[in-house]
Amino acid sequence: MDFQLSDDQSVLMTALDGLAERFQSKPTEHHGFVLFNEELEQELAQGEFFDIAIVPDFGAVSAAMAVEKLARLPYAAEIALSMLVRPHLRDGALPRPFAVVENGRPGRFVANAKTLLLVEGDQVSLAHPEAGDAEAVESIYAYPMGALTKQISATPLPADEAETVRTWLRVALAAEACGLIHGAIDSTVEHISVRKQFGRPIGTFQALRHRMAECATLAGGLRWLVLKAAATGDAGDAALAAFQAQDVGTRVCYETHQMLGAMGMTLEHPLHLWTYRIKALLSDLGGRGGQADAVGRTCFEADAS
Repeated sequence: MDFQLSDDQSVLMTALDGLAERFQSKPTEHHGFVLFNEELEQELAQGEFFDIAIVPDFGAVSAAMAVEKLARLPYAAEIALSMLVRPHLRDGALPRPFAVVENGRPGRFVANAKTLLLVEGDQVSLAHPEAGDAEAVESIYAYPMGALTKQISATPLPADEAETVRTWLRVALAAEACGLIHGAIDSTVEHISVRKQFGRPIGTFQALRHRMAECATLAGGLRWLVLKAAATGDAGDAALAAFQAQDVGTRVCYETHQMLGAMGMTLEHPLHLWTYRIKALLSDLGGRGGQADAVGRTCFEADAS
């Protein structure tokens, strides 16, 4: 597929680069699990970046690239659902932030969400929580987590719309995970480039370089799967991208924390701001098992029959 950026897309990515540059670093005084910046959310809203996908000259591919780019930042923000799922719901103008509650579990951004997607098995429902319907939940997953405090009124989506939403939930998951994976790799490369052992940076040792090269190769391949899924909107492409995202995410979390040694187990180093968010995504939409089942149904059943 041709992923050459148009002039408009290039301008958009340049604008995003300029915005993201101001949020590249973790504040030195922050030593917690969750890092959130209201200013980043406001700037994205004021710049109408959440509506990228509905602009004909940009579309879902541009939105996926934006999600991936912004997920590399150390700050958590509700980006993926608003940019990639919201445009496919009703008129595409439902109030944000968005959040997903899957089988009643706590979820990211649930406590402050204005639109909820309730996923129960094959059914997807739409809800608009009111004050007191949800509360914040303590978590190590580096996202603002929340849970419903009671059963709320929700509108089940028709089967075809629910299937469309599920496809774009997978694209959103894959795009966000892709950015987090690249962020974790970048943070690790920076560390091993300056951390010395035996008189030289540990990143110069062949064993570490080979392992980081494998991570970078897997992350690069995942990015192309994400862009293809966003371009086609195909359920099979989305399932493949989501499966690869959760599979690669598992590998990268292990490798990057290994590279940092004891530093990888502290809150002083920012690695957890990417890896612990990746871990929060690993069980979404049924986890790798759920994605593998979706791949089998959407990519191979027709061939088998």
